[in-house]
Formats: sequence, C-alpha cells, structure tokens
Amino acid sequence: MTMTRVLVVDDEPQIVRALELNLKARAYEVDSAGDGATALRIAADRHPDVIVLDLGLPDMDGVDVIRDLRGWTRVPVLVLSARHSSDEKVQALDAGADDYVTKPFGMDELLARLRAAVRRAEPPGGEGDSVVEAHGFTVDLNAKKVHREGRDVRLTPTEWHLLEVLVRNAGRLVGQKQLLQEVWGPSYQTETNYLRVYMAQLRRKLEENPSHPRHFITEPGMGYRFER
Repeated sequence: MTMTRVLVVDDEPQIVRALELNLKARAYEVDSAGDGATALRIAADRHPDVIVLDLGLPDMDGVDVIRDLRGWTRVPVLVLSARHSSDEKVQALDAGADDYVTKPFGMDELLARLRAAVRRAEPPGGEGDSVVEAHGFTVDLNAKKVHREGRDVRLTPTEWHLLEVLVRNAGRLVGQKQLLQEVWGPSYQTETNYLRVYMAQLRRKLEENPSHPRHFITEPGMGYRFER
C-alpha cells in the first residue's frame, strides 16, 4: 500500500513542524515549503497527493500558487489561512482550492478535511476501473500494458506516460501545457512539437486509421482529448 504524500506550504515554522509531526505519526509522507516558488517546484518534482497551503506567503499570494497549480494538475489543495473574510475564501475556492480551514485550527478537524480531500480525488471503483476498453485496443493502467488485436503493443516510457495522462482524463480536453508538464516536466511547457511527434507515434501504434483518428483527438491550439 502506497503512503499518501502531503506537501505543507507555510512560512510559519511552528505550524510546519506541528503538521509534519502529526502527519508523520499517521503514516503520511511529508514535504514542506516556506514560499510559493519552492512549493511549485516541489509539487512538480514530487507529485504530492494533497497540498496544505497557507495564502500569506512571503514571495507570492497563495491564490496565485493555486492558479499556477491548476494550469497542470488537479491535486487537492486544502487552504489553511488566517484570512477569515468570505470574499477571500471565495477567491481561493474559485481559483481551484478544494477546501478552506481558518487559523487557528483544530488538528483533528484539519486531518479529517485532508482525508476527505484525498478520498474525493481518488477515482471511483476498484481494480476493474484500471482497465480501459477502447475500440480496437485495451489499456491496463495498473499493469502499464496495452493490447491490440490480442497482442501486446510496445510503447516507449514517454509514449506510455502520455497515453496514461490522456486515458485517465478520458473525454476531457487536456491542455498542451498540462501534458508537457506532466510528461516532460516544468522546463518543457512551450515544446509543443514534442506533443505532435509523440501523438503521431501513439496514433500509428493504436489507431485503426492514424490519419483520421477516432481516439486521440486534437483540439487545435488547445490540447488533446482521448475518446474511447
């Protein structure tokens, strides 16, 4: 069973320490950051399962951190802030936060809300949902395998990673920036030629008619969508 990884973002060392102690005592893995830029870098490198975020950071507003995160990830964000006004709560939630806890806070309540945020982010169902059937091929997300016409399809690690992101977002448009960030990392957000090359390779290997794809759809200038 994999441990849940939490990223704690707060510039108050005593709050970071308290959260680290309580989370680690409950078998969470914990990373921490004292400013927004560090938080964004760690989020890209470590892929946390949930982020606990203070809004009053020394280098940038926490709302801007949320907006940046939402450009490429749906990781649950639990805001922990001394800001009590409803306008500020609405602003954070509209930016993409999943929940909002005001300081001072009760540790039990915070942990309960954190568990709820993680649960909501989990895909519904169990093992069966890891196998995605499309017309002509099958993707097994747990086994990291693709079958077409009864045979394994050999994919490179990059092809697989790109396929996995699209399949996990089946039916939804995935933006170019998000795909580049998730597959190649934060330094490649403008390299859209990478997407064109690798999407062509996936279509060649999996589409019945690669020049008229039915599964890997391009939304010009925006991104790509996987349809079963």
